[in-house]
Amino acid sequence: MRMKAEIAIKPKIELVKAKNRVPPFVMPLVKTLIILADAFLAFSSFALAFIWREGDAIFSQTAWAWSKEFFPYAGVLFFLVPVRLVMLAYQRVYRLQGAFSYIAEFIKIFKAVSLGSLLIISFTFLFRGGFAFREFSYSRGVFTLDFVLALVIFSTFHLGLRYLQTLFRKRDINLIPTLIVGTNAEAEQTIQELKARPDLGYRVVGILATEDTEKHREDFENHSVCSVSSVAKKFSGVQIVGDLDDLPNVIRELAIQEVIITDSRLPSETLFEAMMKIGRRQKVEFRLAPSLFNFLPQKTSVEQIGVLPMVRLFREPLSDAERFVKRLFDIVISAVLLILLSPFWLLISLLIKFDSRGSVLFKQERVGMDGRRFLCYKFRTMHSDAGEELHREAYRKNINGLIEANAGNDEKPVFGKVKDDPRITPVGKFLRRTSLDELPQFLNVLKGEMSVVGARPPIPYEVEEYDIWHRKRLDMKPGITGLWQVSGRNRLTFEEMVRIDLYYIENWSLWLDLKIILLTLPAILRGDGAR
Repeated sequence: MRMKAEIAIKPKIELVKAKNRVPPFVMPLVKTLIILADAFLAFSSFALAFIWREGDAIFSQTAWAWSKEFFPYAGVLFFLVPVRLVMLAYQRVYRLQGAFSYIAEFIKIFKAVSLGSLLIISFTFLFRGGFAFREFSYSRGVFTLDFVLALVIFSTFHLGLRYLQTLFRKRDINLIPTLIVGTNAEAEQTIQELKARPDLGYRVVGILATEDTEKHREDFENHSVCSVSSVAKKFSGVQIVGDLDDLPNVIRELAIQEVIITDSRLPSETLFEAMMKIGRRQKVEFRLAPSLFNFLPQKTSVEQIGVLPMVRLFREPLSDAERFVKRLFDIVISAVLLILLSPFWLLISLLIKFDSRGSVLFKQERVGMDGRRFLCYKFRTMHSDAGEELHREAYRKNINGLIEANAGNDEKPVFGKVKDDPRITPVGKFLRRTSLDELPQFLNVLKGEMSVVGARPPIPYEVEEYDIWHRKRLDMKPGITGLWQVSGRNRLTFEEMVRIDLYYIENWSLWLDLKIILLTLPAILRGDGAR
C-alpha cells in the first residue's frame, strides 16, 4: 500500500526551475570583458618591460605611431597577445563556474604565463621581426621582465576577480543548478557542504531518491537511519524531485548543469541513457561522491569541492597534453581545408540546387562523445522529402548481424547501406562516392563537436540498438575520417567496425591520426564512400 501511495503521488511533484538573479547575457558579457582586459594587460606588461629595460618610449612623440626604438618589438605583439589569451583559455582560467581554490588558480596562471613566454621567445628569435628586422638583436631582458610582470599582473587581476566572484556567490549569483542522486549519508554530507559554502558556486535544487523515502522517513524519526528524506527535512529549500527514472526529465526541466552521484548502485547505463535523452543543448557535468572511488571508470579526474573530493566523469581517454595536441591539430587542419576548398563549396552548392529542390546543407542530429547530441552538417545528397525508415531498418539489421544487412554480395559486401537507395539524387551519388558530401563537417570540427579523425558519428536511433560494449566507441569525439573508413568502411560488419573504433581509442597517437589522414585520399579515390 505504501508503494502504491508513492506511485500515486509521484506525478504531483512540481518541478520548479531556479530563477537566475541576473539576465542570461551577463555571464558571457563578463567573460568577454575579462578576455579584453587580459589582452590589454598582455600589451601593458610587454610595453612596461620594454620601457623599464630599454628606457625608451613605445610611442613616437611626433606622430601617432610606434617609436623608432619600439618598432621592431611591435610585430611581436601580434603574436604575444593571442598567445597569452590562448594559454589562459587552455588552462581554463576563463571557466567561471564551479569550485576553485586560490592556489590552484595561481598554478594555472603560472603555467599559462610560463608556456606563453616560451612560445613568445621562440617565435621572436626565430621570426626576428620579419625580413625588415632579421639583423636586429632583441633584448632578452625585455622578455624576462615581461614574464615576471605578466605573472604578477595576471595573478593579481584574476585572483582579485575570484575574490569578487565569492562575494557575488554569497548573494546567490553565479551558482550552478545542481542535482543530488542518492539517499544516503554521503548525500547529506554533500548538501550540507554545498549549502554552507555558497562560494563554491553550487545551488542544490533537487534530490533524486534511490530508496523507499516513506520507509526511511519513519526510520529517521526512530533515529535508525539518516537518509535523503532527513536531508530534505533539514534543508527545506531542497526537494525530492523524483527517482532514477526521472533523471533525464529532471535535468531538462530544472536546467541542471551538475549531477552529483552519491549512490553506488546507480547503473552506468542509466547515465548514458540520460546523456542520450537530455538533448544537445543541455551541458551537464557528472560527478561521483567520495564513497564511490572504488567504482571509478577510466575517464575520470579528481577535483576538490570544498572539503569534498569529487570525481568528474565523461572525460576523453587522453591526457591534457594529448587533448591539446589533438584539438590544435583539428583546428589547424579544418581551418586550412575550409579555406582551400571554399571554391568547391560554391560549385557543389550550385550542382545541388540545379539537381533537385531543397536546401544545400543537410542537418541531422548525431550522437557524439558520451552520448551528447549535436547537429551534424553535410551537403544534401537525398531528395528533400526523403524519410529515414529505410536506413533505420537497414542499420537495425546491420547491428543485429542479420544476413539481410548485406546490401551487396558475398564477393563485395556492403553493410549499413540501403540497396539501390531511391532517396539519393544523381548529384548525391557523385558526392557520396567522392565523400565530398562530408566537407561541411569541418564546421563541426571547428565547433569542437567532432574531430578530423575518429569514429563515425551514429544517428540516435542507431545508438538505441547498441549493446553496452558498443557504446565504448563513443568514448572519444566522432571524426570525419577514421580507422574504420580506411580499413574497409562498409565492407565491414557492424561488430568489426566497433572493434576497429575501440582499437583506435585505446591506441591513439598523433602519428596514427596522420597515417589515417594519408590513407583517406586513396580510400576516396577507390570510391569507398559509395559502397
